[in-house]
Amino acid sequence: MIYFDNAATSFPKPKEVSAAIINYMNNIGASPGRSGHRLSIEAGRILYQCRENIAELFHVEDPLRIVFTSNATEAINLAVKGFLHSGDQVITSSIEHNSVMRPLRELEKNGVQIKAIPCSADGSLNPEDIEKAINKNTTLIVLNHASNVTGTLLPIGEVGRIARKNNILFLVDAAQTAGAYPIDMEKDNIDLLAFTGHKSLFGPTGTGGLVIGKDVDIHKITPLKTGGTGSRSESENHPDFLPDLYESGTPNIAGIAGLHAGVSYILKKGVKDIHQYELHLCKKLIFGLKQIPGVTVYGKDDSGERSSVVSFTIIGQSPSDIGFKLDEKYDIMCRVGLHCAPSAHKTIGTFPVGTVRFSIGLFNTVDDVKQAIYAVRKIASEK
Repeated sequence: MIYFDNAATSFPKPKEVSAAIINYMNNIGASPGRSGHRLSIEAGRILYQCRENIAELFHVEDPLRIVFTSNATEAINLAVKGFLHSGDQVITSSIEHNSVMRPLRELEKNGVQIKAIPCSADGSLNPEDIEKAINKNTTLIVLNHASNVTGTLLPIGEVGRIARKNNILFLVDAAQTAGAYPIDMEKDNIDLLAFTGHKSLFGPTGTGGLVIGKDVDIHKITPLKTGGTGSRSESENHPDFLPDLYESGTPNIAGIAGLHAGVSYILKKGVKDIHQYELHLCKKLIFGLKQIPGVTVYGKDDSGERSSVVSFTIIGQSPSDIGFKLDEKYDIMCRVGLHCAPSAHKTIGTFPVGTVRFSIGLFNTVDDVKQAIYAVRKIASEK
């Protein structure tokens, strides 16, 4: 079996991930910060060490500015719904995932103005178009780091400089790049970074978070939920300090134990090396697919400017039929359709049918790529 659906959820995970979850479930089991006994303290240690690992990964000085959520979508909702108000303008792009667009469309009903900057057909974004769209009401810029459809990287470094120069908050959706591409929040002037745990960070589903930059005034971001935190128990008013301000209720500590193991694995392996390996496979895949008559590959030709997501279509065949054949005849798992990003498909001209998406992960091999190219060639030759 070839698993090419890592942009949805990575598989397999490093063995250390399941081992960490089982260890927590079998040997610890307690809630962090809720009691003073040694098992609770051990759970708290796992929680804090995971914050430390993520802070190291994204070049953040203070681990307490890592807020755990259930996924990137919740993190994005926290950032945009907590920060934006009626009359604000938010700037985004035309290739965003619905994790960004749906909360923004909800806010639009309450008076928030959305300016979606058109990207080119290969998913590229001109940062000058962002700067031209800024007006006196612009308070937030939201971009994904890499499109989950084309794999094209957006110029977050340039946009970060524009945001900082204009005193505008900059939120990056790193669902497709966290763990697979180097990210430096300080260098790129990123104020808020939403990440998911179950993709390239190798954690289980149900994990993710929001990283809050050191210059962000947390009192300008209203929590999505309030409640028990294990701190300030004498008060019925919610804590106003990080991370408790945005973390109510018992955390998913079993999941975070797995996430901690996943991020530890990445830090040991090295993000740059992971990116270079996946890019190596990606280049071979793109080159092979482009040699097949009737196949169109989307995204930038320059593989250095993309993640390891590769979308393609075959003339005369629907993506769903192609995906069925890949699964049934060739044992290749992939994703077909619109990938929860209708605007992105309108941008690249594949709406409403969508594309076939291969997404390479660290545990894929050159042989996987060769077999996938062979399978697509055979399918494309069918009438």
